[in-house]
Amino acid sequence: MSSSIFEIEVKKITGDVVAMESFKGKVLLIVNTASKCGFTPQFNGLEKLYEQYKDQGLEILGFPCNQFLSQDPGDDAEISSFCSLNYGVTFPMFSKVEVNGDNTHPLYQFLKSEAKGVLGTEKIKWNFTKFLVNAEGKVLKRYGPNVEPAKMEGDIRKLLVD
Repeated sequence: MSSSIFEIEVKKITGDVVAMESFKGKVLLIVNTASKCGFTPQFNGLEKLYEQYKDQGLEILGFPCNQFLSQDPGDDAEISSFCSLNYGVTFPMFSKVEVNGDNTHPLYQFLKSEAKGVLGTEKIKWNFTKFLVNAEGKVLKRYGPNVEPAKMEGDIRKLLVD
């Protein structure tokens, strides 16, 4: 497993591979998303945070996942279209990943080991679990799916440069 988030590569929803190192110096909010979930309207709140704080160093990174009741069955093109048409998403979206199990993406292996969930579990329980990472790549906090994006604003603001 990687010893730094910046050693990991991810694939954008457009197919381009990018190094997480390209986000060094940014505050990251990393979210496993789904298009057909009860929490899907959180895309609105995430986009609002992104619009408000992207110029101060916030990046929101969305990673579609189909592991929870098959709530994101589409391919990358369908997911991308859904997010922009229905929620006006402009923050970076990435190719579909697995967040649990034998095929867990290295990014999620790292995130889960650095910020455990309730009762110390590493397993992601549902869509829209969020991880807050500081500009140096340290995973500071894990938020459950039921935590609305607006409720994270104070934590995010504390990490941003003015």
